[in-house]
Amino acid sequence: MRAFLHVARIGNFTRAAEQAHMTQAGLSTLVREMERQLGCRLFDRTTRMVVLTAAGRRLLPVVERVLTELDDVAAHLGAEGDQARQTLRIAATPLVSSNLLPQVFGRFRESHPAIQLKLFDADLRDVEAMVAGGEADMGLGFFFKAAPGLGRKPVGRFQLMRVAPAGTDEAPPLGSVPWSSLRSAPLLGLPQSNPIQKVIDVHLGAIGRADAERPAFNFFGTLISMVEAGFGTAVMPTFALAACRRHRVRTDLLVKPKVGIDFYRVTRRGTAETEAMQAFTQALKVALATA
Repeated sequence: MRAFLHVARIGNFTRAAEQAHMTQAGLSTLVREMERQLGCRLFDRTTRMVVLTAAGRRLLPVVERVLTELDDVAAHLGAEGDQARQTLRIAATPLVSSNLLPQVFGRFRESHPAIQLKLFDADLRDVEAMVAGGEADMGLGFFFKAAPGLGRKPVGRFQLMRVAPAGTDEAPPLGSVPWSSLRSAPLLGLPQSNPIQKVIDVHLGAIGRADAERPAFNFFGTLISMVEAGFGTAVMPTFALAACRRHRVRTDLLVKPKVGIDFYRVTRRGTAETEAMQAFTQALKVALATA
């Protein structure tokens, strides 16, 4: 159709081919193929000029309208694609959303002002569901096993720590204690079905505390507040340090042994990774490495 339009407007195959950035033979072939498919001549050709036939004159306004609409739609879709590539939708668990990501978002916005970030805070299963359903471009959390249809990639690693009531003595920002320090402590924890709690229970079992009766809470924020109120001691990854510093609690890395837990990014399999996703993932790795 574009070949036909060039010839119709210019009235010369040679100049029309130049405007279309193709050879005259190639342009002529396209016009002849169009005439073959329509079953009629579109141009009367002479040695001096090319003019539209009656069929060509009837076809011309239709082709002009169709190509104008196609160009408009293509431009609109291209703009939508550019906007989608510049918008990054991230789903993360509540404590990650409230304590880790605000600082990362702030620094990323300064270095990548053209990329708009959208954050959805949800529990771990909902994070996976949002990514699988295309509502989020990536999910962040402690995914010990990728859900079907999702790929996971480690972006950071956190160590397990003890969170205890502050007491009256001045405590260091982050000390260290052995796991054996938990032998006689009243313990609080996450539900036993929680993947992080399962890792914790393995090491509590080594000191005879795996089957200890303890109150369980679904969220780390609740655990930290209960520890501050004096109801017991909890074990959690160091990604909760920022939240702990807003409470009167003591934090100590657990050693002998040190236990690390990988922090993952999940994305939907088969989805192309945009430059925005790559840039944010790199920024997140840098931030987590220095956290």
